Parts: sequence; structure tokens; C-alpha cells
Amino acid sequence: MLELRDVTAGYDRRAPVLRNVSLTVAPGEAVGLLGPSGCGKSTLARVAALLHRPDAGSVTVDGERVGGWRHRAPRRLRTAIGVVFQQPRLSADPRLPLFDLVAEPLRATGRRADVPDAVPALARRVGLTPDLLARRPHEVSDGQLQRACLARALVLRPRWLVCDEMTAMLDASTTAALVGVVEDYRRETGAGLLAVGHDSVLLHRWCNRTEDWRK
Repeated sequence: MLELRDVTAGYDRRAPVLRNVSLTVAPGEAVGLLGPSGCGKSTLARVAALLHRPDAGSVTVDGERVGGWRHRAPRRLRTAIGVVFQQPRLSADPRLPLFDLVAEPLRATGRRADVPDAVPALARRVGLTPDLLARRPHEVSDGQLQRACLARALVLRPRWLVCDEMTAMLDASTTAALVGVVEDYRRETGAGLLAVGHDSVLLHRWCNRTEDWRK
């Protein structure tokens, strides 16, 4: 279970973006978080991905209460969660070819031996051809770069996925392709998903249930 309880969070303790928010995602479940820009849904996604420390409340991953955030979180918890952000150009190192971008988590966790097999296999899965893997972010489209970012999120085979407006900058065909990749992965592994967005049609079709913050 990925569980957030009574989370208060923001970037200024005097004016938190979220107050006393609770959310749970069960293994194999897809939960949508729907709301307009500025409502705090991306902040909650960052808390769920262990990238932002809440001011109050708790996060529990697979029964273990989180006590550290970002690089202070235990590796077993950090690697249990894969995250894809809305803007791939802000989350990708512009110096790295796409091959190295996808391989980055494997190398960071001491699994260099897995790189030669895992990266090409994931590239095929997300729709990246070998020639694209040799290019740097400025040499590919937003959609191609987001495919690489999704592959990077999956390369450690996480038990939980957080997709923070993953498809907001993509055309319809790329959106369908990437959602299909996520769904195939969830069916194979039983991973849980938190999908954040403002497209109600997409989230209601994609997810088992949707929390609507527009109300």
C-alpha cells in the first residue's frame, strides 16, 4: 500500500499548498488525481514520490513509514517508486544521450551489468529506435524525450508509479502509446499507479477511481 495520511505540505510553512490531505493507492490499483493548475496535486505527487518532505502527516510505503526524503530516504523505498514528470526537458540531463538517461538509475544503484540488456529492451517497449538512443535531449521531440523518461522510471521495475501530468505536453497518439506502456507494465507486475492530471476524460478511462479536486 502507498498511503498518505493527513499531509500538509508546501513551500512556505506559513502558507501550505495542501492541508490534511489523505490518499491511498493499493497494489495493482490506478488512482487518478484530477484538478486545476495550482490546486496542489503536483505537490502531493512529489510527496508521494518521496521528493518533497511534508510539513505534517505521514507517508507509508509497503507498510514502512517514511522517515527520510529525497536522497535521505532508504534506497529500498526510493527504488520502489518510479516517477514521470510533466516537462521532460526539466527532468532530463541535457548532456546525456537517451541511452544514458534510461540507464542512469541502474548505474546509480550498482546494477551496471544490467544496462546492455535492460536499456534496449525498455527502449523498444516505449517506442524508441536505436538511433534515437544515441541522441541528446535537444535532438529529439518532447514526445520522444518523454518516452525515454518513462523508460527511466520503469528501469528498476518499481512497485509504484507516480505520473505527474505525464501526457500534458503530448499529442493524442503519443499519449495513447505511453498510457498503454504503463498499463502493460501494471498488468505484468501488479504495480500501483498515482496519475495526476487535469484531463478528466483520460483519468476516468485510465484509472480505477479518481479523486476530483475541482469540487
